[in-house]
Amino acid sequence: MKDVSMKQINYLIERYPQLNEIKENIILSIEKIIEAYKNGNKIMVCGNGGSAADSLHIVGELMKAFVLPRKLPMDLKLKLEKTSSNAKYLQDNLQMALPAISLVNEVGLLTAYANDVAPDLNFAQQVLGQGKEGDILLAISTSGNSENVIYAVEVAKALNITSISLTGKTGGKLKGMSDILIAAPETETYKIQELHLPIYHAICLAVEAEFYTEE
Repeated sequence: MKDVSMKQINYLIERYPQLNEIKENIILSIEKIIEAYKNGNKIMVCGNGGSAADSLHIVGELMKAFVLPRKLPMDLKLKLEKTSSNAKYLQDNLQMALPAISLVNEVGLLTAYANDVAPDLNFAQQVLGQGKEGDILLAISTSGNSENVIYAVEVAKALNITSISLTGKTGGKLKGMSDILIAAPETETYKIQELHLPIYHAICLAVEAEFYTEE
């Protein structure tokens, strides 16, 4: 990991000292995500309720510029000139992305699968259909016991997809299942969620810095 990426984690701990106890797992998660992106893989994110909103938030930070500019490479700009009469507009406004999918967003699929098959397998089915070896599943559950999230992690393990679980202090059932556990040191749901946001912001900032810091 680059020094500029590590600075984001140190800044996180500076602002939230209680997270120092899970600092190493946060760093390990970032390293795994960086490795996945370098290998051409993607991140899938899932969760329920407030964690569903968090999953959408994370995708928003990864799929466009967060704090750093993400300019298109020259070869892509040249290709756009050959394929579009609006090349300048595209060149000026498109941003490079870090591929990420929120599994809470497929309303048609989720409702059909819940109605026709099994509602608690809604995320697992998408991991099966979207995931490939080397991807990352970021599973968010404040209790660590959300059944649909647990099933998604089980499918991820079968497909050799790294599972990173973002939970509360106990980790719940996900503690013994996840490849990496980031257990925010709180027990009340809203307090856990209040820590999840700076944690995943720091992860997104560190990953972005790894790929888009100009040296």
